[in-house]
Amino acid sequence: MLSFDEKLAIISSFPELHRKDVSLGRVNFHYEESVYDKTVVVHHLHPNGNGFVYAGFLKGYETNDKGLVNIRDYTEEELRSIIEASIESLSTLPDTAREEAIVGNGNEQRWNGPDNATLLLVHEDDLWNIYSGLNLEAAFLSYEEAEDYLFEEGFRRL
Repeated sequence: MLSFDEKLAIISSFPELHRKDVSLGRVNFHYEESVYDKTVVVHHLHPNGNGFVYAGFLKGYETNDKGLVNIRDYTEEELRSIIEASIESLSTLPDTAREEAIVGNGNEQRWNGPDNATLLLVHEDDLWNIYSGLNLEAAFLSYEEAEDYLFEEGFRRL
């Protein structure tokens, strides 16, 4: 089992994590660039070596009801691996969440094009908007204009 100081050194080696001391000598580490409200990656690392890593979006880990994994008996390799995976899981929205952020209750279509790129055509606020991920690519006053643009760019409706 790694000591508190060893775990602290490993966790501190991740420059994207910010240390926050909490009660009873425990330490949390936050990932401030999280795309979710959840920012805590390491929760309550205790001087006795106990602590938790957030794995709520990860598969293959046994988590508690808060999505946390106990890291008390983790090796250095295991600790680095779960922290990297946790940060990655907090860094990107899944496609469905990303699309929901754009589409909401709007009318939308998926279009597939060159290099297997996917665009969303969304009718919102009297405009037909074309999105690539979260980025607005183009806006048109009519569906026909948007459709013509997509066809000209080599896209086909899915």
